[in-house]
Amino acid sequence: MSDSRRKVGLAIVNAYEVLPSTQHFLLRMQEELNELGIELETKKASEILAYIKDDGSLASADLEYDFALFIDKDHYIATLLEKSGMRLFNKAQPIIDCDDKMQTYIKLSDQGIAMPLSISAPLRYSNKESSEFIDNVTNVIPFPIVAKTNYGSMGKGVFLANNKEDLLNIEKQISYVPHLYQRFISSSKGTDYRVIVIGGKVISAMKRTSMNGDFRSNIACGGKGEPISLPKPYIEIAEKAAKALNLDYCGVDLLRDENDKPILCEVNSNAFIKSIEDVTKTNIAKAYAEYINNVIYC
Repeated sequence: MSDSRRKVGLAIVNAYEVLPSTQHFLLRMQEELNELGIELETKKASEILAYIKDDGSLASADLEYDFALFIDKDHYIATLLEKSGMRLFNKAQPIIDCDDKMQTYIKLSDQGIAMPLSISAPLRYSNKESSEFIDNVTNVIPFPIVAKTNYGSMGKGVFLANNKEDLLNIEKQISYVPHLYQRFISSSKGTDYRVIVIGGKVISAMKRTSMNGDFRSNIACGGKGEPISLPKPYIEIAEKAAKALNLDYCGVDLLRDENDKPILCEVNSNAFIKSIEDVTKTNIAKAYAEYINNVIYC
């Protein structure tokens, strides 16, 4: 594309709520893209009309943008826009694969990436009871057992069952939503590593530690971040996961096993940046803006 034409991208945010951390990410990206001569306009997902017509063809609003920074998880709109020819950061399928935690683990299975032993819970549609699944879980995973809803962020929907009574109570609480059970990595209790990967390369990393005894280390759950020089095996697994999921940008959360080797916990396609930029002093927004610029205009 010629540098003489107007350069403009579209940021797409959730139709109903824009969290402060999302707003901060958006403002930082606007700042850094503007430094590169790229305007970034913002629309809510509800402002974009993309649909399938009676004849089966796609229709979408006349969006005169060079790309879309998709800061949402509405993969239906993302897929429709992408199929209409718009370049999204991230693309629709990686958003789908990261939004569903079990789908992330399935996608990364057989890739040589260590992950906690994970069992997907059967989908439930009625109030009929079944005891076989919990029995199977406890036969395979020792206590304590981590329970996670497939959809959720910032530590929400993550529980720890110390015994069968806990497990049954958790199962009753979340049985109607997609969820999974995992082996608890006790060697990493209250500690993990948030790694930002852009264009398949690690850009920044911080160690997160719980300050209140919580087994979760998320900043939103009271965790505190500190800069860290990430060991090579941790860099390799983060980059491998990001590439396998075809992500332009992501935050990879890693645990450590009893031998200090990395174990993949989760991958976030819309990782927030305020805490890690503050802690590490790395200009992550600038790195992401430069990556987008190189992909679209160079």
